[in-house]
Amino acid sequence: MTWAAIVLAGGRATRLGGVDKPALEVGGRSMLAAAVTAVAGADRIVVVGPERPVPVPVVWTLEDEPGSGPVAALAAGLSKIDTADVVVVLAADLPLVSAETVARLLAAVGSTGVVLVDADGRDQWLLSAWPLGPLRAAMPEFPAGAALRRVLSGLDPARLPAAGAEAADVDTPADLARFGE
Repeated sequence: MTWAAIVLAGGRATRLGGVDKPALEVGGRSMLAAAVTAVAGADRIVVVGPERPVPVPVVWTLEDEPGSGPVAALAAGLSKIDTADVVVVLAADLPLVSAETVARLLAAVGSTGVVLVDADGRDQWLLSAWPLGPLRAAMPEFPAGAALRRVLSGLDPARLPAAGAEAADVDTPADLARFGE
């Protein structure tokens, strides 16, 4: 199976005062570094966001209209993937995501995709894996401002329970404090 990864590393981080959230360090490395390291085995890694230092080679891109939301970012990432059987989608604010997380997603992807479900039972759409064809077909003609949950839930993905806190993201100062940084 060939697979690619799209890491969404843009956004405004308004609940964190507008800081460069993917560049924030947890455990001595940036959250963006954690995300790209988790998908280092991909045939192609596309990072949607401003260029920053990363530990592995990636392809950089931006949405047509920066800040136009995760569906627009996902569409921009897909435009940089020519072929792959599966696309893993990650946010760059998941400090505990790992290669093991990604391996579990790839093993469970099936024909309709798979989304990780956090400990509270919430689907984590930015921690998922999808067959390339159906994912491309699900993208709206005008992705700016579209709701990611609405776009991806129509694919009827399998749901994979998270192991531990691998699905924990950082949106607020309290979230960041949970990780000791």
